[in-house]
Amino acid sequence: METAAPAAFVVMWSSAFIAGIIGVGAAPPMVVLFARFACAGLVLAVYAVVVGARWPRGRQLAHVAVAGLLMQMVQFGAFYTAMADHVSAAVISLVQGLNPVVIALFAGTVLGESVTVRQWIGFGVGGLGVGLAVVDQSHFSATGLVLCVVGLLGLSLGTVYQKRFVPQVDTRTNTAVHVLISAPVAGIFMAGSGDTHIADPLRFAGSLVWMVAINAVACFLLLNAMLRRWDATRVGKLFFVTPLVTAGLAWLLIAQPLRPLTIAGLGVGLLGMVLASLRSGTRPDAAVAGEPSSPAPGAILERRPGLAALR
Repeated sequence: METAAPAAFVVMWSSAFIAGIIGVGAAPPMVVLFARFACAGLVLAVYAVVVGARWPRGRQLAHVAVAGLLMQMVQFGAFYTAMADHVSAAVISLVQGLNPVVIALFAGTVLGESVTVRQWIGFGVGGLGVGLAVVDQSHFSATGLVLCVVGLLGLSLGTVYQKRFVPQVDTRTNTAVHVLISAPVAGIFMAGSGDTHIADPLRFAGSLVWMVAINAVACFLLLNAMLRRWDATRVGKLFFVTPLVTAGLAWLLIAQPLRPLTIAGLGVGLLGMVLASLRSGTRPDAAVAGEPSSPAPGAILERRPGLAALR
């Protein structure tokens, strides 16, 4: 478990971007999103009921729903639409990886937390990495880049909102509510688009099964198993390598090219994420260090929203 579990988790987490691109290549983004939310929400709700997790109620439920719409519907609605606009998995993963940095900046304003000079530098370096990766794309789209930024803001704002209003909610029911509340909204957008044609049913079904079984369920369970076994710092460091693994999987599985500037952008972006996560001069704070996704308890949930939003 010492090496197999972290490696498996990183690959499964990164594969969500590949499954998303395959899905939007077979069906319109809102069709993929609605199907994913409906199926994953049902599975996660059943799991929460079986384990006897406590469900939020009243005002707490309303706050969880708002956070869920931002972290799920806004994030994935924007990211999936960007995928359909030919934005690469590497770029989307790298943009999402800036989430902890953006959270730190928002937290400084909304929650009154201090933002260090190092975090500002990390944000700038990370942004430079995204810029390098985007410039290297043969199908560069300004619309796609804007969508990536919208997805990032949805994820980051949703996390700060949840930390502000419902920091102690059970992560199992929290994730289920996030996904379930987003399903009907995705359905409305799907119906409003007037495009529900599934061009490749087999690829659509395959990507959906993977997103639900692997990204929503297996990632969720493995992440929590690792958090029970190891400290949050060790687990949080895994997220630094997900953009690199995503780029490798995209090259291997869906033939997305890895050009020199893309590789350089990934490296620079990784440096920015590490810089932004350093609280002392020596080690990254795992809570700051995607999806997928949240499923993670404690401090990781507060500062690593991708855990709840991505998967």
